[in-house]
Amino acid sequence: MRTFVLVAVAAASLTAAPALGYKLVAQKVRVAVAKSVMTIAPPIDWNRQQSRPGRNAEAWTLDGMPLNEVTFYGGIAADQTLFKEVSKKDKPLPRFDAAMLAPDVAQLFEASYRLAGGSALFAIDGIEPASFAGHRGFRFRYSFTLEGEEVRRTGEATGAIVGGKLWMITYEAPTIHYFERNLADYRALVDSAQLPGPTVQVK
Repeated sequence: MRTFVLVAVAAASLTAAPALGYKLVAQKVRVAVAKSVMTIAPPIDWNRQQSRPGRNAEAWTLDGMPLNEVTFYGGIAADQTLFKEVSKKDKPLPRFDAAMLAPDVAQLFEASYRLAGGSALFAIDGIEPASFAGHRGFRFRYSFTLEGEEVRRTGEATGAIVGGKLWMITYEAPTIHYFERNLADYRALVDSAQLPGPTVQVK
């Protein structure tokens, strides 16, 4: 029953796309994302949410945010937050520092989610080196449950710190069935990511 409800919500959200502020991102057309110089060439069509989760972030979905969500973080500079502040006075979000290492970025992400998304149950499940847009970067898995929900979600983040800024793409979906179903679609977006300027040889 819960799966049926999620599917129904997702279908309704995309049917009402103009009202909810979705815009088609056509396949094989390179586009700039997150108000930045990072570009993506999606192999398949996606839907871009017009409202932004952060100043330099934007979200895409295939079937509706309850079922799959990809978020692009386009050059988060020093002393900037990943998301919009929920309550800057009472619950200020942590801020990025260019000196951060991969574990620090994962901790920044977790702390931001706990405050901005009300995710009391959140865990980083592993961090490893990875290539991102031709640069040495990182990849980590995470899992969480949103406040007021019972659905367990799994996510994967891939990114790098380039030019003193954080560039990252994350994907998340319900752990049962949906996460694995669209994991390859997310990784195809990551593989298509490009940043201007020289790259490094990543082995």
